Amino acid sequence: MEKKEPDKEEASQRPVFWIETIDNVSQYCQFKSERTLNTKVVFDSRPAIHRVAESFLNKFFPSGYPYSVNEGYLRYSQFRTLQHFTSAALSVLSTQSLLFAAGLRPTPAQATAVSWVLKDGMQHVGKLICSNLGARMDSEPKSWRILADVLYDLGTGLEVLSPLCPQLFLEMAGLGNFAKGMAVVAARATRLPIYSSFAKEGNLSDLFAKGEAISTVANVFGIGAGIYLASTICSSIQGKMVVGPLLSVIHVYSVAEEMRAAPINTLNPQRTAMIVADFVKAGHISSPADLRYREDLLFPGRIIEDAGSVKVGRPLHEVVKPSKLQQLRDIFPKEKFLINRGSKWTDMVLDHNATGEDALRGWLVAAYAKTMEKSANGPSDRVLEEAYDKMESLFPALLSELKVKGWHTDRFLDGTGNRFAWQ
Repeated sequence: MEKKEPDKEEASQRPVFWIETIDNVSQYCQFKSERTLNTKVVFDSRPAIHRVAESFLNKFFPSGYPYSVNEGYLRYSQFRTLQHFTSAALSVLSTQSLLFAAGLRPTPAQATAVSWVLKDGMQHVGKLICSNLGARMDSEPKSWRILADVLYDLGTGLEVLSPLCPQLFLEMAGLGNFAKGMAVVAARATRLPIYSSFAKEGNLSDLFAKGEAISTVANVFGIGAGIYLASTICSSIQGKMVVGPLLSVIHVYSVAEEMRAAPINTLNPQRTAMIVADFVKAGHISSPADLRYREDLLFPGRIIEDAGSVKVGRPLHEVVKPSKLQQLRDIFPKEKFLINRGSKWTDMVLDHNATGEDALRGWLVAAYAKTMEKSANGPSDRVLEEAYDKMESLFPALLSELKVKGWHTDRFLDGTGNRFAWQ
């Protein structure tokens, strides 16, 4: 039997409907005709606690969370809250101690207000000095972010201890604010690359705004806790010497966990070496999320043997002797890197216009050369040539997979600024 086709006119008259949701209110929408739209408000029937939780997410998390951010953002936000809470509490205690050392007997509320005046002076000197280290912060934002909080706690510690030596009030307060000035610059300079690592949909401004909201709330509660502690347990210097270090430990631990959760996707020496080591050993290409907990945040400049023991950033005149320079240029005539193998490590120097792709190519050559050298009997120059040929055959597949994994290969952040250019 022939199948009966549905009447076109009947199909065109079928109702077209959809549901539009804004915050906690849903609207049921339906076309009655080409010019008529009926809407019906449907209230959220979920329990009140669910609605409160969703409202919280809308205020303190980016739109579309969790699909609009990269992995690790929730853990980062949790420890960021704890970090700002402890930092604000420490600030109140340190300011109260400074005023005691100056011969005043302030209330906790006065300590909070005067803190804005005491952070000037030597703090500006610290800011100027730290501003010259911006390139290194681009290369290792996680390590510098942790160092910033260590410097902040060091400055706070000096302020807390100032009542023990009131005759050195100016020196203690000056050094404390100097350390805090460096901490402020380092923390602000590393904020953008950290947030960028979570911006999955180009929503950097939304991430920044919601991060500031979390910080503000945590600071308010931290100041409140600091005022309470200053009025009770920490009203004496002995109490501050007990509570201060405890808050400082929690503060530094929180920022370390924040940084470990951030999946930074730019290439620097450590991350490039880890990518190459995984690829050479197992043919596996790691994503930024795979490497985040393996990064060494205390000693980021360590040499990774499985990646060819490469050290990058030394000046060209210290790496290559004039008699060997032309020989290396002949081995890599079209490349924007030079490799010189030594007894302890392999030096790599990059051209001024070298990108992350160029650094990866050089790193792969060094890693393959180190592997081949263990079984080869020929001269090292021949090993470099064979390693270069192998890199050329495998590099396109590696580069394609790296981009799929989310790595940015258009730049290489070595942090030293030591590059070369042929005249």
